[in-house]
Amino acid sequence: MERDFIDLLELQSRLKEGVECLFPGRIWLKAEVSAVKARSGGHCYLELSQSGENGLAAKASAIIWSSRYRFLAPYFESVTGSPLSEGMSVLVEIQVNYSQLYGLSLIINDIDPDFSLGQRELERRRTVDRLVKEGLADLQKRLSLPLLPRRLAIISAPDAAGYRDFMRHLHENPYGFMFVTELFPAQMQGASCPESVVAALDAVLDSGADYDAVLILRGGGAKLDLACYDDYYMSAVIAQYPLPVLTAVGHDQDYHVCDMVAHEYLKTPTALADYFIGIYEAEDERLSSYMTRMRMAFSHRLAVMEGGIGLLKSRIRGGLALKIGAMESAVDVLGARIAAADPRALLSRGYVLAADSRGVVIKAAKGRKAGDRVTVMFRDGVLGCRVEDVSEFGGDDYEKE
Repeated sequence: MERDFIDLLELQSRLKEGVECLFPGRIWLKAEVSAVKARSGGHCYLELSQSGENGLAAKASAIIWSSRYRFLAPYFESVTGSPLSEGMSVLVEIQVNYSQLYGLSLIINDIDPDFSLGQRELERRRTVDRLVKEGLADLQKRLSLPLLPRRLAIISAPDAAGYRDFMRHLHENPYGFMFVTELFPAQMQGASCPESVVAALDAVLDSGADYDAVLILRGGGAKLDLACYDDYYMSAVIAQYPLPVLTAVGHDQDYHVCDMVAHEYLKTPTALADYFIGIYEAEDERLSSYMTRMRMAFSHRLAVMEGGIGLLKSRIRGGLALKIGAMESAVDVLGARIAAADPRALLSRGYVLAADSRGVVIKAAKGRKAGDRVTVMFRDGVLGCRVEDVSEFGGDDYEKE
């Protein structure tokens, strides 16, 4: 029984004719790069794909001939900051080609780097809107750092320049502030970055250590290299993390979704080191201010006390002077009285003193009798006498005197 058939070459030829008839000229094609292989000969082979709700929906092979690739590659990288790589959304100008031997292939003649950047920005905005809508954007801001955060868990690549800069700047600070840091290694770029960073965040919690904060560090890089920090999954985990997460990813002009949801973000790893040093410096200045105020208050108190002591000394000195003056006056009066009662003063005025044989002053004639020995003292000498007779004066008044 005869059947109608065609051979493979005819089939491929008809397909070639039909495909090239449908797409006779160059067209712009949007796709995702799922594989890139640059050959030593200069040609670049790519696999372009498109995903749908159920996964991979379409794919095709593409090639950039070396004559075009040597110009397109540096131009694309200069605009996007990253070489053509897997995971990128691209807009390419192609020529559809069908070969009877190799099948369908797409010849890339041009590429629009602005489209790749724009697609990333569009995805970024969608991620931000989703996080805000789910109430995750500000969760980290509600956490509080300790007054002096000291124990820091660091997520970074061990050989990253940003990590080395951070460690050197933090631990060699000029003030001698001491910090405890522990590295949790992670892949810090590329498609595997979000999953690797989340695994490191889990490792921090699983360690059981009491960390004050978690730091995610990466130095500068191409924009598309850093696009992984706009990933929803990683950003959502950071937003809901129980410890404060601080980020320092990229250059001064970079700002990513993970920065937005973090407790705090700094432009560079070195700036993040300065952030923690600044916390300690501010506390040190505050304590120094307290010490200065205490010293001033103590000095003032001493000055007041010294003033009081000085016043008390003056009052004591004045009181003592008055007391001594009064005592000196009393001594002078007593001296005057003593001087007035001095027998020599009486003798100098012509009076005499009589004393009995025992040397006792005789104040009256009464009681004397003839024959008693009497010593009579004058200003200029003493007479030894004997009583011849005693004559007493009469009159009571006189005796009273």
